[in-house]
Amino acid sequence: MAKEDPVELDGTITELLPEGRFRVRLENEHEILAYTAGKMKKHRIRAIVGDRVTVEMTPYDMERGRITYRHRSEGARTSGPPRPQNRRR
Repeated sequence: MAKEDPVELDGTITELLPEGRFRVRLENEHEILAYTAGKMKKHRIRAIVGDRVTVEMTPYDMERGRITYRHRSEGARTSGPPRPQNRRR
């Protein structure tokens, strides 16, 4: 039995929920519950209300999904303030 391919849809975050979960409104006007993917947590990519995101969903449960990509906004800066260089010795 082959594993089903996930469905990818674009949407906008409408609400922040506890434990890294979000309420996302998809382009087809459905609202789903989504969580951040492990790679986003690992690389500390943050998402806030109003961000455009790509959500990956399984065809078996169309009410939940995984946020796999946060799209950059038009006026976003590519670099932030310099980070402190705290090195362990």
